[in-house]
Amino acid sequence: MLRRLSIVAMTAALATVSPLTPAATAQGGTPVTEQLPAAHGALGANFNQNLDALDYRELRESGTRWVRGFYPMPATDQGDPAGHFAISTITEAGSRGYDTILSLKWPYNSASFPQPGSAAMAAELARLDRVLPTVLNKVDILAIGNEPFIESLPAERDERLNVFYETVARHVIGYRREHCGTNCRTTLYMGALNRLDLADRRTPAAERWMTFVRETPEIQGVDIHPHIPAPENAQAFLDFILPRMRPDQTYLVTEFSLVWYWKRHLQDPVSGEFAERYGFAPGTKVWEVIKAAIDEPFSRKQWNDFLTGSPWFMEQAGFLRSQLALYRGTGRLAVATYGFKQDDLMVENFGPNKDPWLLNSVFVPYTVKSPGNGTSAPNYWLKDFKALQRS
Repeated sequence: MLRRLSIVAMTAALATVSPLTPAATAQGGTPVTEQLPAAHGALGANFNQNLDALDYRELRESGTRWVRGFYPMPATDQGDPAGHFAISTITEAGSRGYDTILSLKWPYNSASFPQPGSAAMAAELARLDRVLPTVLNKVDILAIGNEPFIESLPAERDERLNVFYETVARHVIGYRREHCGTNCRTTLYMGALNRLDLADRRTPAAERWMTFVRETPEIQGVDIHPHIPAPENAQAFLDFILPRMRPDQTYLVTEFSLVWYWKRHLQDPVSGEFAERYGFAPGTKVWEVIKAAIDEPFSRKQWNDFLTGSPWFMEQAGFLRSQLALYRGTGRLAVATYGFKQDDLMVENFGPNKDPWLLNSVFVPYTVKSPGNGTSAPNYWLKDFKALQRS
């Protein structure tokens, strides 16, 4: 009961920027596929593959109610999916009153998609039959696919990709109908589209993806991942998806960042003032300072001085606020989730050509010393992240 009340309160707080459609306020026996998610316009915490790093103290400090991660479908072959840390963590979070999003990830980067009717496709559907009982009616949103147009062979990002994901989506829909019913807690999205700001990513396969989303009543909408080189590039994602959706559909933004902007500045010299204050040689590069923080984590003040003393960073200091204003301003945002915590892959072999995902994180366990209570130090973004929970 407390969980439902918290969602209603959140919905009311967000109504001025994301008004609910009549379908969202339907009561009683209205099928879930005709409703919008209750927490319309929310901002949550994205953990990707690192749900085992979730710390409830950090979630409470941030004020978020939404948690998102993904489950790699090949892991089903290693044992009971319910025992996998991604599923056990996301379902535990749900049992504690958090709202949850789980993306199902099919990594076909190095193998061809199986054909419908083949033994390989039967094996994929059998995996789904093992996973779905562990998550349906336990997670609030299930995204079918993580990043299909990246997690596939470049030569197969055509109708072969569409056929595969349409096949698994129809299987999820059928299983959900049979085993979870019309009042199932779990809503379905197709996820997620990348780099729609580039003309060559707006392909016939991307068009067909949106056609399937629009024409499938059981699909609530689409997920997008605007990892972009400039804030204004996010508009291209909305310009592509919104005209191609039903009026009652909403969208997710389960990943978004300025990672390609940050990367352009890794070889900039760090500010002279910072270098002098903290004993770095004149001309030390940004990536070298980050590497030094990985090798021996900075104090929170030193890390903050590094960021706030960097003009390239401060030029984008309002990124979270501006992006949420853009997404919420459409009136169609269901939930956005932002990178919550640095992980080991972000800091492994860090150098001038590394994708600097670690600059996005709300908490920074790898570049800043722990406060001493077992939690991670907060990054620059925490203040805005918390404020956006209340706006």
